[in-house]
Amino acid sequence: MTEPTTSDKKPFLYIVVCASGVAGSVGKLITAAQEADWDVGVVATPQGLGFIDAEAVEAQTGYPIRCAWRAPGDPRPLPPADAIAVAPATFNTINKWAAGISDTLALGILCEAYGMGIPTVALPYLNSAQAAHPAYRQSLDRLRGMGVLIGSGEPHRPRAGGAAERFRWEEALELLEPLVGTAR
Repeated sequence: MTEPTTSDKKPFLYIVVCASGVAGSVGKLITAAQEADWDVGVVATPQGLGFIDAEAVEAQTGYPIRCAWRAPGDPRPLPPADAIAVAPATFNTINKWAAGISDTLALGILCEAYGMGIPTVALPYLNSAQAAHPAYRQSLDRLRGMGVLIGSGEPHRPRAGGAAERFRWEEALELLEPLVGTAR
C-alpha cells in the first residue's frame, strides 16, 4: 500500500466539543465535514466528554476522542489541524480561551491555534443570562480580534433549555470556507 501524496491528503478538522445539551448531536457536523471532504477528529473538554456518545463519534471519525494531554513520548493520536471548529462553544470555554487560560487539552489547543495561524471558528451555545455578563462580550471581542470567526446563534432563555433544533452545525463549515477553501 502506498502512502497518499500531499495532493491526495484531505485537510484535517478538529472539532472541539464543550459540555452542552446540543453536544450529543456533534455527529451532524462530523457528517457534514466528511461530505465536504474533510478528515475529522474530535477534542472534547473534560465535561463535554460526558455529553457525547464517544463510541459512536470514534466510529464515525476513525480516531480516538482527545480529552487529556498525552504522556511524553506517546504518539500523537490525531494529525495536525488545518482548521478548528468549536461547536458548541460554551460560556466557560469562550471566556477561558479569550483570557488565555489553558487548563484543559481543548483550551491548550485553542490557545496555541492563534499562534500557529490555524483558522478557527466558534459556534456559541449559551443562555441569555450568561450572554449578559460583561466578560462574555469582551471575550467575543478579543476572539474576533484574534481572527476567530463567531457563529450567529442567539442565546436561549435561561433554565428553559436551548433550542437545539435551531443550532446550525453547518455554520462552522460555512464560516471556514473562505478561510481554507483555496487551500483545499
